Amino acid sequence: MDTNGTPQIECVGLGKSLPSGARTLTILDRIDLAIDAGELVAILGPSGSGKSTLLGLLAGLDRPTTGSVRLEGRALEGLNEDELALLRRQRVGFVFQSFQLLGNLTARENVLLPLELTGVAGARERADAVLAEVGLAERAHHYPAQLSGGEQQRVALARAFAPRPAVLFADEPTGNLDSETGARILELILDMRARHGTTLVLVTHDQEIAARAERQVHLFGGRIERDERGRP
Repeated sequence: MDTNGTPQIECVGLGKSLPSGARTLTILDRIDLAIDAGELVAILGPSGSGKSTLLGLLAGLDRPTTGSVRLEGRALEGLNEDELALLRRQRVGFVFQSFQLLGNLTARENVLLPLELTGVAGARERADAVLAEVGLAERAHHYPAQLSGGEQQRVALARAFAPRPAVLFADEPTGNLDSETGARILELILDMRARHGTTLVLVTHDQEIAARAERQVHLFGGRIERDERGRP
């Protein structure tokens, strides 16, 4: 919680439904969840349980059908698209399974982009410093197609952490990597999160990855089945 006792992320009665032919498909149903600043939370569940949908709603990437989401006290449903985009740029970082780098930009330029969008002073120096932090100082001038999958995900990590986000949302960040590379990426995420004091909300189906979290939220059928605190 912050100094006022308010969770950094909070959702109440959160629901997401989509039309499916003549009926309605419920993806999430009445989710209540509060996450404090600095927490490391793993969201688990089988395929189709609503993990990625929940992450997208908490991050303001999607709008709920019902309920509300508050990020650092701000009700996301009350913000327009420009206000949401500004909040995400200033306070939120993202890491995805598919890297989502811009192929026509070098590693340095991919990391520079969010810094330039937010007008960070000394953006180039900051980009180079965070690329060095992920071990890619010598690869800054390479394009994504010239990098391995693990290197691309490290660039994505550098891009996410460069603006010093308060919250990092990670959706299956090791899902497209072999087990050895994935393990190295996970250690890097956890190390950077600890060093930067970032709240981390991590979607995974991997119990070994989830075991590293301080808290595990288990989804099943679009609802929270269990919310376990403390390392197992």
